[in-house]
Amino acid sequence: MTVPKIKSVLAWEALDSRGTPTVACQVTLSDGSCGEATVPAGASTGRHEAKELRDGDHRYEGRGVGKAVANVNTVLFEAVRGLSADDQHAVDSAMRAEDGTSDLSKLGANAVLAISIATALASANSRGLPLYQSEALGEPLLPLPMVNIISGGAHAGRSIDVQDFLAVPVGARRFSEAIEWAARVRAGTAEELSSQGWPTSLVADEGGLSATLPSNRSALDLLVKGIERAGLRPGSDVGIAIDIAATQLLATDGRYHLAADERHLGPEEFIDELHDWCRHYPIVSLEDALGEDDWDGWAEATKRLQGVQILGDDLFTTHIKRLQRGIDESVANAVLVKPNQIGTLTDALDVVKLAQRAGYATVLSARSGETEDNWLADFAVGWRTGQIKVGSTMRSERTAKWNRLLRLEAELGADNIEYAGAAAITPSIQMVQPT
Repeated sequence: MTVPKIKSVLAWEALDSRGTPTVACQVTLSDGSCGEATVPAGASTGRHEAKELRDGDHRYEGRGVGKAVANVNTVLFEAVRGLSADDQHAVDSAMRAEDGTSDLSKLGANAVLAISIATALASANSRGLPLYQSEALGEPLLPLPMVNIISGGAHAGRSIDVQDFLAVPVGARRFSEAIEWAARVRAGTAEELSSQGWPTSLVADEGGLSATLPSNRSALDLLVKGIERAGLRPGSDVGIAIDIAATQLLATDGRYHLAADERHLGPEEFIDELHDWCRHYPIVSLEDALGEDDWDGWAEATKRLQGVQILGDDLFTTHIKRLQRGIDESVANAVLVKPNQIGTLTDALDVVKLAQRAGYATVLSARSGETEDNWLADFAVGWRTGQIKVGSTMRSERTAKWNRLLRLEAELGADNIEYAGAAAITPSIQMVQPT
């Protein structure tokens, strides 16, 4: 059997969910099979992420990606021309070598990732396999969803300080039930918000509700009441995950500035505050609890916040060396995996494998500037990440991923495909009832 080779590449400038340019790409193989991908982009980005290439000229306020598109169509294509589409590592390595920088800043991580994902899709199509099966690390596993309900920070004009408050349907028995519960929680939270006199028509980047609430803690109260309005039990049915994005809160004096609360807290005081939140609310996961380079603070938070998933995003930036340091120093117990943070599927998968070997939970994540592609859902199932975070239950770039997972459950049969459920969260969660 002839192994299909990369025959041609076509890239173009597309728009993401914020109307910002991004790179789209089609890879065509020697057997005529194709794969097409459009890469996402983040708003709250870590300092250690792979670097997108932007034009910096008059178009789109400097956010155009014409240079990255040109790089795909020329030097990157030449680097991968004739390579086997079934050898993802060779394709990604060839592009890294052509770029020559550790963060892909020369040719652009957005350019490299477009070819990387499109190649994986073309390979799956060539073999007549769904992407999740083509990428399988074992039997398929439907992930536990983290669903955005209330947004602040960089995703909602800093209406509140904390970036996201999410519903985690820990009591659901299957994926379709989890999504239905999450939709009910969002509707219940909107009803509660309206009853308090707040508008519910404001929607943040990821489809969450946005309102200028009086404090960060009030968002937790609001979400608990939203869960109850949905006819569900806070804690046993639905837990709460928080993306604090603490690096965005750091002031020049090293303290965390909570503008909504009119407070400045040192690292120890900030951990105390988070500990108090965990005592009084059914919190199961805390993401980016401290600044991206505060390793000592992270170690202390990991010790103190027992029974909660401590999830590193900006801390790890899907980088295997940073994750290895976290493992060595007992920092965090879970890693957020974003392919565009590192620039290639090979590197993202290496992080998933290392985390799983070390007993760290893995959460595959979309970005705030997303696209209508649904490949992320297949990677979550094939890589057995156990958890997925793609936004709320509205906005089509979000529902595209949920809908793909719902189809896979229907296609494979809910009783035949394993669903990760609450067991995916590390460590074993210790539910508390709101007080």
